[in-house]
Amino acid sequence: MSVKLGMIGGGVMGEALLSRLISQKIYQPTEVIVGEKSAERRDYLAQQYGVSVTDDNQVVAQQVSTLLLAIKPQVFAAVTAELAASPLASAPLIISILAGVSLSQLETAFPQLPVIRAMPNTPATVGAGMTAFTSGSLASARDKQTAQQLFSAVGEVVEVSETLMDAVTGLSGSGPAYVALLVEALSDGGVAAGLPRALATQLALQTVRGTVQLLQETKIHPAELKDRVTSPGGTTIAGVTELERGGFRAALMAAVKAAAERSQELGAKD
Repeated sequence: MSVKLGMIGGGVMGEALLSRLISQKIYQPTEVIVGEKSAERRDYLAQQYGVSVTDDNQVVAQQVSTLLLAIKPQVFAAVTAELAASPLASAPLIISILAGVSLSQLETAFPQLPVIRAMPNTPATVGAGMTAFTSGSLASARDKQTAQQLFSAVGEVVEVSETLMDAVTGLSGSGPAYVALLVEALSDGGVAAGLPRALATQLALQTVRGTVQLLQETKIHPAELKDRVTSPGGTTIAGVTELERGGFRAALMAAVKAAAERSQELGAKD
């Protein structure tokens, strides 16, 4: 069976995609090859998923129909220089999940090849990810369908214009860290109020999960839900008052903006 998917980078996000693509049988293990510099990671991925592995990125890029770049943006130039040293025998679709690396940079690194820039997030690991993607000038409808199928394996997918990709990175790409901090803070607050740690964490997690589900299923605005919970002179408005005093909403907004700006900086450095 021919190799269809080549993946360069076998880190957290690469493995998240790989695990779901294999488990959902979108690709068979024999159809995938992963390039990874760490011998320990190579051994793990081969044993865990049954895929071929190598430390030679040029081997990965040859004879695949889709090449997924799942590396750090800081090593983009080095990896693409390595690939450029040996012309590709095939003409694969290039899909990049590198924060800040633009379509222009991808098309310069891979001339005459279709490219797609995507930004998934870490809940992809459990199939609950959010991915936004944008397409280069040579990407066909079939290429977009390939990207849609690939990222649908790990959650929801939306296509956006490239001008929005840095903002996507700042919100959904970095957002899981913000939510994790929220859960941690809620749990700490519960402990401070007298709850055992395990119970406080359970309450925090289910409260966040349930609130998200409620908002998704009812389609009500978050502000409306907040108003429904805050009765006059009650406990919730007392807590909301403290959040406002601490600049909670402003801090989250600033975090998204800072992450989006950092995404722009990462792309500009290349």
